[in-house]
Amino acid sequence: MKAAVLETYNNFVWKEVVTPKVKPGEVLIRIKFASICGSDMHIFPGDFHPRTPIPFTPGHEMGGVVEEIGEGVSGFEVGDKVAVDPIIWCGKCPACLRGHYPACTSLKLVGVDLDGGFAEYISVPQHMVFKTASHLPDEHVALVEIYGIGFHANNRAETKDGDSIAIWGAGRVGQVILQAARTKTKSTIFMVDPLDKRLEIAKNHYENVITINPTKENPVEAIKKYTDGKGVDIAFEAIGHAHEFDGVPTPIRACIQSIRGAGKVVVLGLGDDPAPIVFKELIWKEAKIVASRVSHGEFTEVIEHLNAGNLKPEALISKVMHGSQIQQAFELVQNESQNYLKVLLDFSS
Repeated sequence: MKAAVLETYNNFVWKEVVTPKVKPGEVLIRIKFASICGSDMHIFPGDFHPRTPIPFTPGHEMGGVVEEIGEGVSGFEVGDKVAVDPIIWCGKCPACLRGHYPACTSLKLVGVDLDGGFAEYISVPQHMVFKTASHLPDEHVALVEIYGIGFHANNRAETKDGDSIAIWGAGRVGQVILQAARTKTKSTIFMVDPLDKRLEIAKNHYENVITINPTKENPVEAIKKYTDGKGVDIAFEAIGHAHEFDGVPTPIRACIQSIRGAGKVVVLGLGDDPAPIVFKELIWKEAKIVASRVSHGEFTEVIEHLNAGNLKPEALISKVMHGSQIQQAFELVQNESQNYLKVLLDFSS
């Protein structure tokens, strides 16, 4: 089979490799589409070294069809359209013993810690494979994993109908938080981002979305104005590496300032820099800060909404390129990240 192998950091090679043999309990999947993730963009230059040694085949957002079924596997047939949950947990650490797998102390991901889906085939254990409706476009199946992040964040926030929301960051993660939230609440959602192109994607695809560019106005003041000084029920921070703007609080502090009393802040951004917080502002509101990482069984929830047409995957897809063009695709996202949300790689032909 052909695979995109990261031979050296910053250098993919499209080459012939050994096709995996399906083992007992596994499902061999013919990959149709895989999606480039923000984590992949860190793997590419070696930011995750030594976690991702080279040579290595990344790819943890993928979808395809069942090619072969291993001994002992049930519930699948050749030709089934499926998505792959890349998460591998240990099952033994304190978090796993409590059933909280995203907090596993030795959590691994297919496509991050071991070869992944930027290839024509992959074989994975049955429990990692989720069937989708046959009518779902192949491109959309590859987005199930990132949608899982958005739904998990909303489940961590316990988003319910009537909740108003503010989302800092209108990139990939911010957009799926928005789409997941829209399946749970019809109330106002504020999107905060310095890139108008990303704000327009949110506003053009959903009603009752108010966009705020922090280079033009203070997001906290704007949210307070629109909510008659009350603030929102939930604020999500999905930025990570934030840029500072004069007179504008840092994102997590802005989230705290923008929520109502007893509101919630959910943090997803994986920035390396310290994030200043004035805890007095949180304590006065007796509010909560909750962290959210990867997903926790939300694949089924995501697929139900995709099958029913409740989500808008086309809003996320900026470009589709063949798998053999992976080097160009990564350089494109690396050099023009502001112009692209999800770039999909086509392995179907």
